[in-house]
Amino acid sequence: MADDAPRSPRLSRKQLLRAAAVALPATAIAGVAVPALADPARRDTARTLDPTPQCTDGDETPEQIEGPYFKPNSPLRTSLREPGLPGTLLTASGYVFGRTCQPLAGVLLDWWQADDDGAYDMTGFRLRGHQLSGDDGSYHLETIVPGLYPGRTRHLHVKLQAPGEPVLTTQLYFPGEPRNSTDSIFDARLLMTMRTSGDEREGTFDFVLDVTGGGSPAPTPTGTSQPGGTWTEGASYQVGDVVTYAGGQYRCRQAHTAFAGWEPPNVPALWQQL
Repeated sequence: MADDAPRSPRLSRKQLLRAAAVALPATAIAGVAVPALADPARRDTARTLDPTPQCTDGDETPEQIEGPYFKPNSPLRTSLREPGLPGTLLTASGYVFGRTCQPLAGVLLDWWQADDDGAYDMTGFRLRGHQLSGDDGSYHLETIVPGLYPGRTRHLHVKLQAPGEPVLTTQLYFPGEPRNSTDSIFDARLLMTMRTSGDEREGTFDFVLDVTGGGSPAPTPTGTSQPGGTWTEGASYQVGDVVTYAGGQYRCRQAHTAFAGWEPPNVPALWQQL
């Protein structure tokens, strides 16, 4: 555990980012409290951050051949809790940043996990869902603490994709888990910062994507049609909808509203090419 490591005055850039987001005073932007690091006046564009590492364990494969545990078309929601679902309540929250410390708006975060017994739902979408980061780069997930899957330590799965950027598949881990030391996939860089509040556990983690832009709110849909196809910026698409774009045909995989930068070839998490 991190508490057992020797103290050192040198902190990684990721640790500095996390500390700033938690400890520095917040600045109000458009009526929303955001960490001081996200304040444009405080950004240091000359400083770059290490991106969140990839982490897969064989249940994710290339986009065309997704493995047995990830499922596309998860519902849009920020809470995976359902009536009667057993388990310890867990809230996971934080921010999504680019490498220049700028918050990234409109990032797709697609979550999935095991239930309290360590089982994954492969017939429905229990403990599965996706959301978009806010204009300040924030995300907030309400779920339960996942059970132990055979051979693995406790973890959450997530795919992230900024508009027009590659998909990052990774996992988040819990500090103090006995299996952390025996899980060959475990990566301490993906440990959440945990605290207990009553009967609920709260975890925080700030993702850093290998993206240099950011800092702007998600664009407002304009209803502008794109030449060369039926895909339309500003339109609301449902699972199964088929559009054309730049000579290709695509089927919608997840319900969403189309933004500039989310053209079908750019977001395979949302569109499947036919």
